[in-house]
Amino acid sequence: MADTYSFDVVSDFDRQELVNAIDQARRDVSTRYDLKDSNTEIDLEEASFTITTASDMTLQAVEDVLRQKATKRNLSLKIFDFQTPEPVGGNRVKQEVKLRKGLSQELAKKLSKTVRDELKKVTVAIQGDTLRVTGKNKDDLQAAINLLKARMWRCLFNSRTTAEGQRQHLDLREA
Repeated sequence: MADTYSFDVVSDFDRQELVNAIDQARRDVSTRYDLKDSNTEIDLEEASFTITTASDMTLQAVEDVLRQKATKRNLSLKIFDFQTPEPVGGNRVKQEVKLRKGLSQELAKKLSKTVRDELKKVTVAIQGDTLRVTGKNKDDLQAAINLLKARMWRCLFNSRTTAEGQRQHLDLREA
């Protein structure tokens, strides 16, 4: 029997799935009749990507295509932080979309306080951009997971139950 069990709360996404979703969106935009002549460009960078297109209307259509492709690839739409569009030379519009990865310190503190106030048998530690919840009983950890899910926090839960060096990987995604 293990001494303690733990799980981590993280906000993360699969980078390769994001690349695939953006590639599918590029192909879809280049073949769609209403978007074909818009000269739309989607440039992926490390922590963001940029959409450059002909007008606000086509920008909205490209966003819809991107959201649809991301959903089909099991990416949460909460990772996208759409900035305000800005005009570029001519009639073109450019929009930066930042990618959310990791828990902010503010959100981690809020989650930690909620779990500590409700459940006394678990300990919560903020470790960088993750939150580790530790307890002696798996039932207490299940209660912590259910508490966080019930509060509808805007992040993905990636839970790992650790017992004597053995790890189980459990992905819980909020609807």
